[in-house]
Amino acid sequence: MGPVLVALFAGALRFWHLGSPRNLVFDETYYAKDAWSLLRLGYEGTWPDRKIADPQILADPQVIPLSDTGAFVAHPPMGKWVMALGEWGFGLTPFGWRFMTAVLGTLSVLMLCRTGRRLFRSTALGCLAGALMAVDGLHHVMSRTALLDLVVMFFVLAAFGSLLIDRDHARARLAAALPVGEDGRARPDALTGDRAGTGLRPWRLAAGLFLGLAAATKWNGLYFLAFFMVLTLLWDVGARRVAGARRPYLAVLRKDLGRSVLSVLPVAAVTYLMTWTGWFLSDNGYARHWADGRGGTWSWIPAPLRSLWHYEYGVYQFNVGLHSFHKYESNPWSWLVLGRPVLFDYESVPAGRDGCGATADCSQAILALGTPLLWWSACGALLYLLYRWALRRDWRAGAVLCAVGAGYLPWFLYQDRTIFSFYAVVFVPYLCLAVAMMLGALLGPRGASEKRRMWGAVPAGALVLLIAWNFIYLFPVYTGQTIPYADWYARMWFDTWI
Repeated sequence: MGPVLVALFAGALRFWHLGSPRNLVFDETYYAKDAWSLLRLGYEGTWPDRKIADPQILADPQVIPLSDTGAFVAHPPMGKWVMALGEWGFGLTPFGWRFMTAVLGTLSVLMLCRTGRRLFRSTALGCLAGALMAVDGLHHVMSRTALLDLVVMFFVLAAFGSLLIDRDHARARLAAALPVGEDGRARPDALTGDRAGTGLRPWRLAAGLFLGLAAATKWNGLYFLAFFMVLTLLWDVGARRVAGARRPYLAVLRKDLGRSVLSVLPVAAVTYLMTWTGWFLSDNGYARHWADGRGGTWSWIPAPLRSLWHYEYGVYQFNVGLHSFHKYESNPWSWLVLGRPVLFDYESVPAGRDGCGATADCSQAILALGTPLLWWSACGALLYLLYRWALRRDWRAGAVLCAVGAGYLPWFLYQDRTIFSFYAVVFVPYLCLAVAMMLGALLGPRGASEKRRMWGAVPAGALVLLIAWNFIYLFPVYTGQTIPYADWYARMWFDTWI
């Protein structure tokens, strides 16, 4: 019940006035329309100039002149298919195009509670990690906005949880195969460690499915595929070593590699291609028939696949060459300390109008900003996890660091590209796990004395309460509420937040 209650709390926050603001926020002007196009055509069609189309959407979305001419788009279709489910149920309305991100944001809190419980073997720490994400400002804003990054985060978190389950099941099978000593306990055995199988591993295949869906939403999901495959191989090596294998790496190569990389990659690849079904079945999708009638070295590959490859290569060229200046772009060095958040929406409200008082002008703003005290605490928590992993060989710390690294480090390869700090939402769950693990260490082990527990509970509880207060204080600028300009400005703690 603990994880369910935390998820219900998160859902109440995310669905509260979800249809506000009524206008398209930031890049919703692309994804909300593309999702509607997928629903109508099966592929991304062509819209009028967005400055003309946006007011039309708000006036009457049913009469917008959507052309069936295929449009070049910068990201694969899966995330937009997810948004299309909300639009199918509620129409091309603000609530409709944000509905599914709010659902996934809520479910991700539930998944993080359960993932943390499995990782730490503690319901309290699992629920704490979920509660921290429930009150993270960036996760909250992205859950209420029709952008792709929250969808990537959801699928990646599902993959991470699946791999944790697979780890537990595989180790349990190895332990069951070990000989039992006179004391009734399993003991390491070289022959068993080298040769025992771990059976079918459906949860690893499920991870491949989720990672394929993540990559089919945005390509940065591919980095998680690479990082997580290395992580699971190292988990297999560790399990073989504990079981007594004399050559654990060779044992993994013989017994586990086929059920790891060689099983997950095809599942991810097929999943990725399946998300393009609407494009494959169309005649007017962008570059759909580019390869028809073309010869050459690769002519033995079916023309639709070659056409998709040509299209995807163009998308790659576009993404790596995106260097146009944007006011809210930021360098990844500043992300963890919240150096440059993105202002998704801002409107000045004259005094006496739209809920603004009669004495001073007001502001309505949506700022994609993580809860500062949570993120700054996470910086310290990551250092603690580095210590636990490097010097204490704590596999839990290594798992969390791997996930953070997969979502964060690759962006340093693209520092010259136009990138934004809200991309960091993909590793927010693991920052929350890091803080929960640090607070668990502060509380002390289960067998600690009552006095030790008390001295740990006071600072840990104080930090959690301060993080919650910080979220409440900034809540108006996460949800676009009308507040006096002076109150909005007081919440802009640094000039770079404006």
